[in-house]
Amino acid sequence: MTSILIKNVWLERDTTDIFIEGNTIGKIGKNLDVQAQQTIDGSRKAAIPGLVNGHGHAAMTLYRGWGDDLPLEQWLYDRIWPREAKMTEDDVYWGVKLACLEMIKTGTTCANDMYAVFNATAQAVADMGLRMVAAPTIWDFFNEDNAEASKKQTLQHFRDAQKYGSRITFAAAPHAIYTVSAKLLQWSHDFANDNDLLIHLHLAESRTEHDNAVQQFGLSPVRYLHKLGLLSPRLILAHCVWLDDDEIKMLADHEVSVVHNPNSNLKLASGYRFKYREMKQAGITIGLGTDGCASSNNLDMIETMKTASLLQKAWRYDPTLFPAQEALDCATVNGAKMLRLHTGKIEPGRLADLCLIDLDTTAFTPNFDFVSNLVYAANGNYVDTVICDGRILMQHRQVAGEREILDRAADAAYQLTSRQ
Repeated sequence: MTSILIKNVWLERDTTDIFIEGNTIGKIGKNLDVQAQQTIDGSRKAAIPGLVNGHGHAAMTLYRGWGDDLPLEQWLYDRIWPREAKMTEDDVYWGVKLACLEMIKTGTTCANDMYAVFNATAQAVADMGLRMVAAPTIWDFFNEDNAEASKKQTLQHFRDAQKYGSRITFAAAPHAIYTVSAKLLQWSHDFANDNDLLIHLHLAESRTEHDNAVQQFGLSPVRYLHKLGLLSPRLILAHCVWLDDDEIKMLADHEVSVVHNPNSNLKLASGYRFKYREMKQAGITIGLGTDGCASSNNLDMIETMKTASLLQKAWRYDPTLFPAQEALDCATVNGAKMLRLHTGKIEPGRLADLCLIDLDTTAFTPNFDFVSNLVYAANGNYVDTVICDGRILMQHRQVAGEREILDRAADAAYQLTSRQ
């Protein structure tokens, strides 16, 4: 069993030692008298739980900067989907490796990901050492032949998932109510129930989606899911910008989790009035996500925390809303809770997913309040060391194989966007 001892690291409000045995945190305390295979000097560093990216599309790193400054529907239908139809397994593999590299470099140890090409995604994550809830996209565009093909593919991917190890968790991922028929949505729900899986779904992201749902189904997006009987504790909804108070109560009553993606919502002008206060008061578990790089351009969860916090303060005209500690909780323990992972906190018995932040830097000088500095002053470049599942993935900002990943992913992106 491998072991790591982190000496004299700042944790919460004091310096301490952290001892990792295998893939879990074994002991925490001052001057631990233990033998470890590897010792890390944590002086002038702070330990935080590994960040959890609650919603993303990892392979879309290949579309960073491709189709910027367009409305959501035009961006999706005219720029993204036509290119995605030409992607190969190799494209996806290197796009996901690039995403994993970026997440490691910015302190994320787990991502909740939705993408159509499952095996290449899972293999890349397994190779990079991160943790992921990986969900191949389910959609039929209201065509029965497409629905049958999507079901068959999902079942095959579910069988394939067993070979990628415990860090890769399979989930069901019907894309959205505007791309998935009611029958396929219900099949996804039943499939998840039968196999005790999470369900990952985009919902109420834009005003156009909301208005089209009312026109097409006679109901707003949440009410439509409620009518179909699809609200449940296993459901994780991405975005949820366009909700009213009754819909929030419906989600809370059914213990549905929600992921806020502020940078993506702002960049695509999908909406900015995410009702964090109402959702929190209702008891909804709220996480944070970056969305894909095609819509938010980076996977930096520290930047996402800051944007989420500032956005709530601005549109509510209330500087006390969404304080720094709540932002960090949404990016750690809340994300872990919704993904059913025993991570999100640094304490004995939890999975050893954690990061060391470099305190010997401008963002943490002075350091009156570490969490405030982390959220409001820092960004992912202040992450020094990343450990996931008890394995060191980055130390002193060095990640194995970084040069090859950058080169291969760039080549894949340029070839993909020029492919006829």
